[in-house]
Amino acid sequence: MAHVGILGAGNVGANTAFFVAERNIGDVLLHDIDEGVAIGKALDLMEAAPIRGYQYGIHPAASLDDLKDTRCLVVAAGSGRQPGMRREDLLVKNGELIDSLADELKGYQGVVIIATEPVDLMVYRFQQRSGLDWHRVLGLGGVLNSTRLRHIISRRLGLTAESISATVIGRHSDQMLPLLEYTRVNGVPATVLMDEETQEEVIRETRVAGDLIVDMSQRASSYYGPSAAATDIIQSVIWNTHRILPVSFVWEGHYGIRDVAMSLPTVLGQAGVERVLEPQITQEQVRLLQSSAEEMIALRAKG
Repeated sequence: MAHVGILGAGNVGANTAFFVAERNIGDVLLHDIDEGVAIGKALDLMEAAPIRGYQYGIHPAASLDDLKDTRCLVVAAGSGRQPGMRREDLLVKNGELIDSLADELKGYQGVVIIATEPVDLMVYRFQQRSGLDWHRVLGLGGVLNSTRLRHIISRRLGLTAESISATVIGRHSDQMLPLLEYTRVNGVPATVLMDEETQEEVIRETRVAGDLIVDMSQRASSYYGPSAAATDIIQSVIWNTHRILPVSFVWEGHYGIRDVAMSLPTVLGQAGVERVLEPQITQEQVRLLQSSAEEMIALRAKG
């Protein structure tokens, strides 16, 4: 039985397979609607194995059925953003794909990681349609946003990013909430090391980081960052690490919000979300989360 299945052999899917192989996390099955793409990319990746020392294989999967026995399944299929597009502009087109996959994956026993945009809306849609338990359908938004915050702070302070731990919660959009009070630089609160003006600039830059990549590169959405975020989640599931990562999942009353998917810090293991951690936030921040939830419910009604 393969450890990891990846649906979609495009930029996010192929790079996730690459990162999983580089970390020697487990076997990968790569599937794409264009079977030749999955075959070619799996072969290309495995020809690097003798040099890179991969202990596990990357293999093409002829059908979706081949992925149903995996322990972790990444959904990286669908259209990406083009310059000028909002994530929500992909709701209808990618939503139809997610519906189809959810129908085929009813009864799946592993953990599903959604990378398809708009991530939070797709997490909710997949979980509701598939009937899988909420703690086994995850989105990578919070992990990616937190990674970007770490990079931005490291660049601002001239320090290595591995010394920085960061937390971003809420929606994967410009409404996300970077929590600088929960962000540490080798144990020192980030708020101690940056003045208020710099803190505001860091928050603003984090919220538009994904948009900047699309606009500057003049091509479809970013993929190295999302692939790395997906790989962190995969490793936590496959190795049962109980690592704390901020993933998107369908909320069940957190901050008085339910029936929408957004990101919060969670303890991750082989069963997906084992425990949810609720940061202490201000009433204004709670109001912003509630506003995000209301907007996503309205978008669902339209799409």
